[in-house]
Amino acid sequence: MFKVKIIAIGRSKEAWLSAALAEYEKRLKGRLEIEWLLAEDNGALAAYCRKEPLLIALDIKGDLISSEAFSEKWMRLGTRAAFAIGGPDGLSADILKLAHWRWSLSPLTFTNQMARLLLVEQLYRALEIERGSPYHKGS
Repeated sequence: MFKVKIIAIGRSKEAWLSAALAEYEKRLKGRLEIEWLLAEDNGALAAYCRKEPLLIALDIKGDLISSEAFSEKWMRLGTRAAFAIGGPDGLSADILKLAHWRWSLSPLTFTNQMARLLLVEQLYRALEIERGSPYHKGS
């Protein structure tokens, strides 16, 4: 089973976001376990990130790749990883230096909350690509 940590700043107060994240977590049950580490500030975010042996930083200046390429790369990295999502100013230079890989979801800027949802959807999609499911081509 895959295990990921998603490290982000702040709590989700939006009911729609909680519902969407819960839907993907339900779909992922038995294949992927997600641990949420929600930091109060940049200092706490950095402290969480420093503990991770395989940190993937979501960074607008990171590699912009297809869903297929992400699936392939993630499968090569192994079953455990941590993904860091920054606040309104992105991730600090210190956190970016800790990252094994910098990944851009898009050249567009998203809120921290939208980035969480897009990340979880891409994790689901990557696993569906890996198993040859029609989900990827049908979406």
